[in-house]
Amino acid sequence: MPPIDVRGVRFFVDETSLGVGRALALLRRDVIHTNHPLIPEVPLGSLDDDWIPKVAARDLVVITRDKRIRTKHAKAMLYAAHKARVFWIAGKRDLSNWDTMCLLTRRWEDIEREIKEHGPGPWFMAINDSKLKEMQIHGRTS
Repeated sequence: MPPIDVRGVRFFVDETSLGVGRALALLRRDVIHTNHPLIPEVPLGSLDDDWIPKVAARDLVVITRDKRIRTKHAKAMLYAAHKARVFWIAGKRDLSNWDTMCLLTRRWEDIEREIKEHGPGPWFMAINDSKLKEMQIHGRTS
């Protein structure tokens, strides 16, 4: 397989889903993750204040399973301030990497459709078993 062209990268999986990000990067040429060689400015352990602006500046769509995204208002506002497009792997239970991969695979066409329909950020979408749902954060719909 030829080397990945950085211009074709569209998605970034954060450290909360690193195993899934690594698997997706092997399966899809448009996915990178924390500590990926194509984004050396986002090593393991990067703080939100450091990596979110860098990823958003590249116009990458973020995939995260940060369980506290609804309560970490500073992080949500950081995403919004940098006009990030975010898909949050939602649910009441913590999914294994395998279950997360299965969920993303089932919802991938929906993810692509939402990216086209919503256009530029900021916006936030929750991914669950049955559908994607726009999230309201801090009293605003993104």
